Amino acid sequence: MTSNVPRALRSARAALALLLLLGASCSIVGTRQAPAWQSAEQMVVVTTSGWDATGGELRRFERDAGSTRWRQTGATTAVTVGRAGSAWGLGLHPLQEGPGPTKHEGDGRSPAGVFALGSAFGYAPAAATAMPYLAMQADDYCIDVPDSPLYNRIVSAAEVGTNAVEGSTEPMRRDLHADGDMRYRRGLVIEHNPNARPGAGSCIFAHLWNAPGEATAGCTAMAEPAMDEMFAWLVPSKHPVFVLLPRAEYARLQGAWALPDIIDASGPAVR
Repeated sequence: MTSNVPRALRSARAALALLLLLGASCSIVGTRQAPAWQSAEQMVVVTTSGWDATGGELRRFERDAGSTRWRQTGATTAVTVGRAGSAWGLGLHPLQEGPGPTKHEGDGRSPAGVFALGSAFGYAPAAATAMPYLAMQADDYCIDVPDSPLYNRIVSAAEVGTNAVEGSTEPMRRDLHADGDMRYRRGLVIEHNPNARPGAGSCIFAHLWNAPGEATAGCTAMAEPAMDEMFAWLVPSKHPVFVLLPRAEYARLQGAWALPDIIDASGPAVR
């Protein structure tokens, strides 16, 4: 009898350890955080062939409230991104430390990740969109000076003073300040670096392109019909988000980030 006690104790301890382990595992699974964009019912997805690619494809997806099933709406369209490609930005997604570069001011890369979509903007007094709309004026600037207290904000020089916008390279009426440039005639704010971390990148938009294939300084550019469709489609109450990822990163993160399947005409879904 006494020789069996240690064995029994060992068995009991093993069973207890197993139960604790199972309990801890269930707790971990049960408290796994859902993506910050779980309420999104509209998603704009841009994928590229790699970190250094300057072009990509844009798709629009939507889903019903409470559903996990995304469906594509509209056609896939060509876009361009930064002249140096893309790099991890600051948005709704968890902070990324690789693989891939990290976005910095002036690096010519478009921020990768998941981002809230902010206001629409343009040169016209109004636009055909349900999104909040900013009619840009000659004295409106987006501040890309990292040590400015107005960094990464669109401001009016008439309100903040001409000294406050000095040094900014982002006049929002480029038609008036940059030889008739029409790229900002219609656009959307991509809320990269919403807390304005100095030097992490600023003034990121989706906007019109000058010509097919022409890369940007860090934004996403597209043809006018694609922008018009996006303006008409977006609804603020559906909490739209913007996703930009190289294809390999999209495949790696799709499950954890609850991203839609991407169907290519020439191949299977990206999973």
